[in-house]
Amino acid sequence: MENNINTSIELSINKIRHSLAHLLAIAIKAKYPEIKLGIGQIIENGFYYDFDFGQTVPAENELLELEKAIRALVSQNIDFRREEISADQAREIFANEPYKLELIEVLDKTGEKISIYKSDTSSPESQANFADLCAGPHVANSSEIARDAFRLTRVAGAYWQGDEKNKMLTRIYGVAFANKGELDTYLDQQAEAEKRDHRKLGKELDLFHIDEKVGLGLPLWHPKGAILWRVIEDFWYAKHLENGYDLVRSPHIGSKILWETSGHWGFYNKSMYPPMEVGQTLEERQLGQKAEKSEEYLIKPMNCPFHVQIYKNNPHSYRDLPLRWAECGTVYRFEKRGELSGLTRVRGFTQDDAHIICRQDQVEQELKQVVDFILFIYEAFGFDINSVKVFLSLRDPQNKDKYAGTDEGWEFTENVLRKIAQEKKLDFQEELGEAAFYGPKLDFKIKDCLGRLWQCSTLQFDFNLPERFEMTFTNSEGQEERPYMLHRALFGSFERFIGLLIEHYAGAFPTWLAPVQVKILPISEKQMAYAQEVFASLKENGIRTELDESNETLGKKIRNAKMQKIPYLVVLGDKEMEEKMITVETRNSDDKSEKVSLPNFITKILAEIKNRN
Repeated sequence: MENNINTSIELSINKIRHSLAHLLAIAIKAKYPEIKLGIGQIIENGFYYDFDFGQTVPAENELLELEKAIRALVSQNIDFRREEISADQAREIFANEPYKLELIEVLDKTGEKISIYKSDTSSPESQANFADLCAGPHVANSSEIARDAFRLTRVAGAYWQGDEKNKMLTRIYGVAFANKGELDTYLDQQAEAEKRDHRKLGKELDLFHIDEKVGLGLPLWHPKGAILWRVIEDFWYAKHLENGYDLVRSPHIGSKILWETSGHWGFYNKSMYPPMEVGQTLEERQLGQKAEKSEEYLIKPMNCPFHVQIYKNNPHSYRDLPLRWAECGTVYRFEKRGELSGLTRVRGFTQDDAHIICRQDQVEQELKQVVDFILFIYEAFGFDINSVKVFLSLRDPQNKDKYAGTDEGWEFTENVLRKIAQEKKLDFQEELGEAAFYGPKLDFKIKDCLGRLWQCSTLQFDFNLPERFEMTFTNSEGQEERPYMLHRALFGSFERFIGLLIEHYAGAFPTWLAPVQVKILPISEKQMAYAQEVFASLKENGIRTELDESNETLGKKIRNAKMQKIPYLVVLGDKEMEEKMITVETRNSDDKSEKVSLPNFITKILAEIKNRN
């Protein structure tokens, strides 16, 4: 019953958003009669419409005027009617709309139904009398749209049909909800999300930046960002060694032969960079010389084939399994310029990869251990494991030919993943046809403090590589047998996970993660010698500490340290120096300062680090 209610609510809000896109097109046409219409679509939380404005593009400050125009249209009690028409009728209606005509040709060739939505009013002269090429659905009447529950949010560029070879159009985005309360909640959340944006905080906290001279999508980690990374990576390595993993390492490039054998050369080529010639130097290439022997290498998009080759280097018995091999390996994948976004969408990133090679009778136990490991990691970094969403991706039973592996293998792996998800009481849903061609998987999404879902861990079976590389082990009967291979990543990538952590904590990391844990603030030069003693003691105990040696006032020193979101500030004046004590403040304005001994303070900090607080 609940699912039916949710579906009904979603359909209702989608009708509202579709209709608002339609009304936006009317408002734009009224103000810019010569524009050409692209397409309007609904998206998460709202809608957009693409327009070709020619030389005149509306500025962000015109959105408020457009909102008022749409509200005026909503008040006219406009009726929306859907009509199915022929391709010739559509061509006649949209004779002056080249983008619509292009869509009509595609629909006509594929034999799909062509529908329009007409908006009608009682006045034949009204600009609201308008037809748009659309599949819908729309509301029956504009009175179903709350006038105060939508907002136009921004203007952006978008290539027609998402293809960089096509013309750049102007996209106007909007958000829409059933009522003003939902809109206000969303806008408040967006304002908070903007404050937490990891790109903004990354700059303010001096963690990283992306430099066009270095290359788009290739983050440069500053000292504080590198320390944050190191703390996370050290924790990752320690926990993997505790959990029975062995560490491996692989190069950044591999020969073309490797990628042809793995199949990536054919099925993953849209995400890979072209080969490089390594049979000659750059100088020889610049001089126009040919390589004596051509050697083509590709920069790696994945670590998997390297791990397989490590396995293939020695024969293996059933007694050797399972093998758990882990690597923090940097990979490189092609992303379009317009799709790059801070740390969450990059061209070079470090996967916390592991591959588990095991016998069939070991699969279930290995899966259970990985699920436990994933949940442990989430909890260690401060996420609510009860809010984790899991998606079980299964193959399409109607299209089995496109998948590697056997029916028996798929049936076994899909069933065991489902069984583990049920036994571990995971909040999961099945997605038919969403499996990769090489195997089923579990994808884990975690919620941050704003309730946003982030894709992180994945647990994936692979039937492809064991077959392609002819991986075998000798079973207990002395026969060659194909092992099962599991791909597994906990963070997904370090870059994306750190971006998530920055936003989750708004840059105010818990003490164990904070790049700088303590800032020492002497009031004047008189306390500098004592400040250096305190600094040395903290550093000797492994506490990440900075000493403010500037000539600023104490008030400004404190403000600067709090803006850097440093957990603890140690203030040193004459009394502290005389008594060999320290005054401790936190970054939280509501906390009171406290005078303590340095040994007690060190004990407190070390306890927080140990307990990951």
